[in-house]
Amino acid sequence: MDHHVIPAGSGSAGADIALVLLRLGLLLATAFLAGTGILRPLVGELPKRLRLTIAALGGISAVLAAVSAFATDVSVIALIVHLVLALAIPVLIRRPSAGRWASLALAVLVVLETSLGRTGVEFAIDTVYVAAAALWFGVTVLSVWVPAERWRQTNFRLGPLSLTLGGLLVVAGAVQLFSSGLGFDRRIYGTLFGLTLLVIALLPIAATVVAVFFFSDKESTRAYRFGAAAVAVGFVAWSALAAIPEPPKPPTPGVALLADAALGAQRFPVLVSPQRPGKNLVHFPASAGEDLSAGIEGGLIGKAIVRPGAEGTWAEVDLPKGRSDLIISRGEEKTTIEVDAGEEPGLAIADADAPECASAALGGLIADRREVLTSCPADALSGEDSGSLVKLVEFLAGRKPSALTLVEDTSPRSVAAAKLVRETAAKTGLPVQAEAGPNTALLVVSGWAGGYTAMTRAAESQRLKPTHQYGLYLAPWLLNGPIVNSVASSSVPLRFDPREQVAVSFAVVAGNAFGGESPTLGGFRSWLGDQWRSIGGDVQIFAAAQVNAMPMYPGEPHAVGMIADRNYAGQWIPDGTIVPVSSVLR
Repeated sequence: MDHHVIPAGSGSAGADIALVLLRLGLLLATAFLAGTGILRPLVGELPKRLRLTIAALGGISAVLAAVSAFATDVSVIALIVHLVLALAIPVLIRRPSAGRWASLALAVLVVLETSLGRTGVEFAIDTVYVAAAALWFGVTVLSVWVPAERWRQTNFRLGPLSLTLGGLLVVAGAVQLFSSGLGFDRRIYGTLFGLTLLVIALLPIAATVVAVFFFSDKESTRAYRFGAAAVAVGFVAWSALAAIPEPPKPPTPGVALLADAALGAQRFPVLVSPQRPGKNLVHFPASAGEDLSAGIEGGLIGKAIVRPGAEGTWAEVDLPKGRSDLIISRGEEKTTIEVDAGEEPGLAIADADAPECASAALGGLIADRREVLTSCPADALSGEDSGSLVKLVEFLAGRKPSALTLVEDTSPRSVAAAKLVRETAAKTGLPVQAEAGPNTALLVVSGWAGGYTAMTRAAESQRLKPTHQYGLYLAPWLLNGPIVNSVASSSVPLRFDPREQVAVSFAVVAGNAFGGESPTLGGFRSWLGDQWRSIGGDVQIFAAAQVNAMPMYPGEPHAVGMIADRNYAGQWIPDGTIVPVSSVLR
């Protein structure tokens, strides 16, 4: 961690607050010291009290810097430079030119370190705000002990300078406010981050107004002293902004809401979909734990339960029109999340397909696309999936099972997929039936709930007697952990390799964004957006199995894409493996 950068949380609220206050005190004292040293040549002989004040500022800056080195990880080089400059300025103050250059170096150090990682406009406004505040502090300190009439006669005029510095602070504060993304919504006055931005933007205006009333040279130093409090508070707020978490964007009606909740010491993500008046699903990852409930304040509170084929737990909540507070509870612990269902009715989503629809919406949210939910994956059969199913049926026909056992449901996608499977099977002479058999291949084209039920029944049937000896096959959208892990092994036709970089990247991002939850095909497509067309390629059959290690000779190198550790990041199948088992299907 670099010197002066406001530290991240340490896990203890009291320790974190103390650490932030330490940093803010260090920055403020250093800004006063640097500004005073820069303007020192404007004053002749220094009174003893002024020398003592500068020495005190140097000592405070050095001590706070040293203490911060023990409290956090800091850059050793930056710390040493800071200590040398802070202690050197009080010594060099009798030599105005040398002291000014040391003070300029200290001011540059503060600007660079407070602006670490910021570029372009952000770096520019950091520089302007810090430098203008430091000069304001410098005039304030010098004018307390040296009256204006005893300052050296130069072309440098304090009255116009006060207006210039105040104007720069106002402009920098305004740019920071408008570039924050908060606009003028309720987060400005309803969150600590927004209130801090208001302090940064408004207090310099007050200091500038004061400067207007004391513009003449005889009264100009009074403007600095009267405005110093406003500038100091604004400077502290500017420095503290990095330590204040930016508030999430306000909920948008019709856009699924991804928010964070905290119960006790535990924090976990929450997904509300579709966020329209009426029935909504509130989704929690498995890592959030059990016994969670959700509901609207003053309304019914429903328990979050497991849904077939979906990870985590889900609670049904009826949202009223407009804004309301969603209550999430576990036992006596409660927390609230603001939701906004708007006034318009939402998309009609079949209960069985709602979890898959929510998962697809989550992919878009992870990609920071806040799009109103207008359709669900189960509403239509995509061209990519229809082509994959045709190639799969032709592949199965070549293996010559006695029949193809087809499982479907009433969703538009499944109806279209089942019709396509029957037509393709008829062309190849492959019988299609609904009953299981010993020499059949099972093909599931239903939604998540139906797919999970079909696979668990197939697994039970295979334990009792020979069933589906030509394999268990899933439509591409059923590539989901709970479904494929309900059997020892299953196969799915895919147009991408789940072990490739883009797919693994999404799996990692999805897991990080939603409590370690596994990726889904609908979420992957939403995350990629228009880029999905460049990812989808030729169809291959992949086998998913509950296998987490393969026998290898000592020292034998891993095959490409093979990782033996069951818990590596980016898995598409929890505690399992997915590998291609066919060549490209032409």
